Amino acid sequence: MLGGRFADPLIRALAVFLAGMVLLLALDLVSEPSGRAGEDIAIDRALSGTDHALATVVGDIGVGAAKTGMLASTAIIEAVTAVCTDVGIGRDQPVPLVVDPVCASMHGDPLLHDEALDAIRHTLFPIATLVTPNLDEVRLITGIDVVDDATAHHAAQALHALGAQWALVKGGHLRTSETSTDILFDGDRFLEFTSPRIDTGNDHGGGDTLAAAIACALAHGYSVPEAVAFGKEWVTRCLAASYDLGAGHGPVSPFWRLNQSDDLEVLGDTAELGREEPTPIRPGGQP
Repeated sequence: MLGGRFADPLIRALAVFLAGMVLLLALDLVSEPSGRAGEDIAIDRALSGTDHALATVVGDIGVGAAKTGMLASTAIIEAVTAVCTDVGIGRDQPVPLVVDPVCASMHGDPLLHDEALDAIRHTLFPIATLVTPNLDEVRLITGIDVVDDATAHHAAQALHALGAQWALVKGGHLRTSETSTDILFDGDRFLEFTSPRIDTGNDHGGGDTLAAAIACALAHGYSVPEAVAFGKEWVTRCLAASYDLGAGHGPVSPFWRLNQSDDLEVLGDTAELGREEPTPIRPGGQP
């Protein structure tokens, strides 16, 4: 994972391990997260060694897939993009890259300067295998306010036009909908992934968890649609296992995996979670 926000690296490593992978972390930012509105504080460490750390890990250990978290400045975004290109990470490269473009807090507040947003749009997105913004991030990046299926499809097209191979518009924050539906677009077809909406306010870390689970599946050789299906079910179960913590939104939890080992096999085992075909959707939202 490249970048960092809202996650103790040890907890994130355990979450990824429960999905059948080992996490390699290059951290460029520290945050003081809060579940209450307006209390997230990001501290940009702007480590000059971020690109060196990534190149060293890839060259020594190797990676099956990569995922970005919060990249807090233009310089860091450009450095990560350059080293990913150099070591073969990204679209049309041997190692797929999931870009979770963290630029808004879970309460919708912007976290990056306009210049860094431009770097996400025009530097990072063009090398992404998949981008996974939440609806507030979609609004900041594309200017589109997603309020229904039609605007979700429009947003997916706008994200894809920025250069990513696949764009995922997540419906988790569209709370007026009875279900949670994500729209995946590759420039040609729309695919729809729907799950029951979990009745909880404890959704802190849901987007990061989804993107990490997708990256794990890609590292196991899943196609992008298969990986998204896996990630969708994984994060839905993490939401169902979420718990109260502090005065605001509590975190999603991967620890359901420890209590339901007979119900779901991890990636690489016999069960093929996420390998069911998603629903193909034509432009306009019709199957």
